[in-house]
Amino acid sequence: MTTTHPTDAGTTPVLEVRNPATQDVVGTYPIHGPDEVGAAVEQARIAAEWWQGIGYAERRKRLDAFRGVIARRINQLAGVIHEEMGKPHSDAALEVALVLDHIAWAGKNAGKVLGKRRSPVGMVNAHLGATVEYRPLGVIGVIGPWNYPVFTPMGSIVYALAAGNAVVFKPSEFTPGVGAWLVDSFKQVVPEHPVFQLVTGDGSTGAALCRSGVDKVAFTGSTATAKRVMATCAETLTPIVAECGGKDALLVDEDADLAAAAEAAAWGGIANAGQSCVGVERVYVHSKVYDEFTRLLSDQVSSVRAGGDAGAPVGPITMPSQVDIITRHVEEAVARGARVIAGGGPTEGQVVQPTLLVDVPEDASAVTEETFGPTLVLRKVADMDEALALTNASRYHLAASVFSKRRGREIADRIRSGMVAVNSVFTFAVVPSVPFGGVGDSGFGRIHGEDGLREFCTPHAVVRQKFAPPLKLMTLQRTKQAEERLNQIIGLLHGRK
Repeated sequence: MTTTHPTDAGTTPVLEVRNPATQDVVGTYPIHGPDEVGAAVEQARIAAEWWQGIGYAERRKRLDAFRGVIARRINQLAGVIHEEMGKPHSDAALEVALVLDHIAWAGKNAGKVLGKRRSPVGMVNAHLGATVEYRPLGVIGVIGPWNYPVFTPMGSIVYALAAGNAVVFKPSEFTPGVGAWLVDSFKQVVPEHPVFQLVTGDGSTGAALCRSGVDKVAFTGSTATAKRVMATCAETLTPIVAECGGKDALLVDEDADLAAAAEAAAWGGIANAGQSCVGVERVYVHSKVYDEFTRLLSDQVSSVRAGGDAGAPVGPITMPSQVDIITRHVEEAVARGARVIAGGGPTEGQVVQPTLLVDVPEDASAVTEETFGPTLVLRKVADMDEALALTNASRYHLAASVFSKRRGREIADRIRSGMVAVNSVFTFAVVPSVPFGGVGDSGFGRIHGEDGLREFCTPHAVVRQKFAPPLKLMTLQRTKQAEERLNQIIGLLHGRK
């Protein structure tokens, strides 16, 4: 957790960052205001010109070197994540490892995706030549989350950098040390200019970044906070890409590999203490396999323990206020007839035990709202048509998972979401070439893949006249003969369709 400490007049207030398991202070960081944020953006503006000028090949070399630093010091960075947000060290190391492929892919493919290329002009415009390229916007402000403090913001940072932008990064107030580690490590491979900078603080710092004149804001967080970020960015017409919450469903068809589905559901819902925007929160299971699947999933959930000790496979809840939300969702569901059939147990401080619920009404908060904790809601359905109807009824449409041997792709194609994993969970996040993002209250815009590179660019089109046109149409001296000839050409090209 974080504690804000005001200081004497004229000095900068600070954040005190505490380990969520022990409450030990693990760091203090300044709360930067508009002046400090504005200065960082101005420095980034100058740095961006140099960074863009060194070209795709040199940027790739620098990003590869950055990747090497992270890979060699992976355990050190995992230790900072563990201390600040509480996840087990092994899970923190896995998070760091997963970002390395993204750095490699973005650096390797940026020139191919964004570089200048010819564009078709059509028969009527044969006298013209056209090119399109994607130019960096300039300075990108990234407001990162605490639940995956490396993997998630780096999905914006790395792709923005590969495209030629400078970045000013405001990490979550719960994990500023992670942000500082990343920025300091990048400076080792790009010492010439402040291409990647850090500002720390709370919501006021984020608001200052939105108002600072950056060319785009990349935000990850709750839907409610995204609306406030959008409103602030609207003051200066600053565009944003928003990756917000989810209430992701896992669908289990009658022919699914039940053991694999149960293992995936448990991991997808409980890993990182359930604090995953693409975490599994709802599970819809075909009636023909419901009983067997329920037994398998119950065994999985019952075997997992959350704790603050080194031996616990599941860590504490990072944000203290989230404990109340998780508790409310479970208690409300039980009060309305739901049953806890596996897991559960007392909450101790910020440690919440994994919980499997059944018989939860579809209008209960445990189904309609993002819980963001180690809680799974299990429901029997008559068939996949019912499962799809229930899945798509949510206002959140970030991601989903389907387990089926024969119909996985067919079912996936009918889900309204940004991403779907078939016979797996989370796999869409680890493939660098595919876009990541949501629909509806889960946000808009994309990170990762070609879309993620273009997200931080603006298209630049140039059309050049190579020789005089056979028909002079764009002139005040256009002749009747030219008009008649145009009509004949249009009839031949389009009239017979």
